[in-house]
Amino acid sequence: MKTFIFLAALFFSCSLSAQKTSDILKQQAGEGVKEGALIATQKTADKITDKVLDKLFSKKSKNKQTNQSSSSAVPNNTTAQASPSVSNSSNSSSNNNSTSNSTSFSSVNTNQEPITTYSKYDFVPGEKVLAYEDFSQDAIGEFPLKWNTNSGAEIVTASGETRNWLMLNKKGLFMPEFINNLPDNFTLEFDLIYSGSNLPFLQLLFLSAGNGKDGKQVLNADFSYNKRSGVNLGLQPIKRDNGGISNIYNFQDGEKVMNNQIEFENNGNSKIKVSIWRQKERLRVYLDQNKVYDLPKAFPKGKTYNTMMYQIWSDFLPEEKYLIGNIKLAVGNPDTRNKLLTEGKFSTTGILFDVNSASIKPESYGTLKEIASVLKDNPNVKVKIVGHTDSDGNADYNLKLSKQRADAVKDALTTEFGLDSSRMTSDGKGASEPIADNKTPEGKAQNRRVEFVKQ
Repeated sequence: MKTFIFLAALFFSCSLSAQKTSDILKQQAGEGVKEGALIATQKTADKITDKVLDKLFSKKSKNKQTNQSSSSAVPNNTTAQASPSVSNSSNSSSNNNSTSNSTSFSSVNTNQEPITTYSKYDFVPGEKVLAYEDFSQDAIGEFPLKWNTNSGAEIVTASGETRNWLMLNKKGLFMPEFINNLPDNFTLEFDLIYSGSNLPFLQLLFLSAGNGKDGKQVLNADFSYNKRSGVNLGLQPIKRDNGGISNIYNFQDGEKVMNNQIEFENNGNSKIKVSIWRQKERLRVYLDQNKVYDLPKAFPKGKTYNTMMYQIWSDFLPEEKYLIGNIKLAVGNPDTRNKLLTEGKFSTTGILFDVNSASIKPESYGTLKEIASVLKDNPNVKVKIVGHTDSDGNADYNLKLSKQRADAVKDALTTEFGLDSSRMTSDGKGASEPIADNKTPEGKAQNRRVEFVKQ
């Protein structure tokens, strides 16, 4: 009996000790995610913290091996939840074959959402790409070459992501000078990663040139300056109840006309797809699959809009930051029906895929829905689906990938929208038929497309 009691006590003591160790690990892990990735060379206090950090935050060698494997590349729609460490390595990127030589952020990966989660998503990107920014031409740790600021920012990389990112962690203005024309009908898309529990608002401004000036851009966010008109969209993507906070203002000749503040669904995701659609005065704003604004009179008419910039109003805490990337400005309201039925071909950059993959991203739903609608309304029409890539990477690989992506589009139209597969054939051309210059980011973005050819 004494032996039994002794063993029971010993078992209870070990269980309690294991529980305490588990609690410590859980606490450390929670604090690690909250505080973000520590600098890789920082010394830790004890062995438990070392083990936790090793599991939470990727090492450079591991990220390099992972990113260089095209067959297992991490999709662009994975989320990242961490703070930066210093990185001085360069990074090249493309939508076909991307490799990353270093990493500044660690990621917490989530499963890709099915296309059907975007069933109410009606955003369709513009037909012609006017500007595309992936920061591939910029050195890690430097401010981007084609931008202007009154503050400071730097290019970083993120594990689980193949492109470079612009990191904003100071208050100030940040203006892409190459975006100097915002047409009556344009779409703007970008990816936003954030880290921190109480971030300042990220403001996105669209401004007119102002009265009596020559139309040049000015690094000034004050609408009253030169009596400018436009829109100021604010985002604070932190989890509050059911989501983050957004505010919006519009100005006419320097005077505020309208303002509003709403909550949007976020569910704690640390990566958000921002999509903006202007049709003359009308403005629609989407955060991931959710349409958060649809304003019929957002842009005062009769104005020429030539400036876009990001603004941070207040200071950041050390662990807080925004990452901005994959910026695409396009023009035109795609007339899918007319182009396919009358002209015999419709080409789109609105069907997006994970890097080195034929997996269709959920935000492609709006474009797929438009195409499916035309085909359903015209049951006698048959189409050939043709995939195209840019010229980055191996030609044979790109040819194979373009065929796989065309097959994936055919499968999606069949399984998700109920179209008869016998009405569709598929093919891929790789990079053999470019329609734009593959030496520019905008040209590459235009060449990464899917075409529907009437048979």
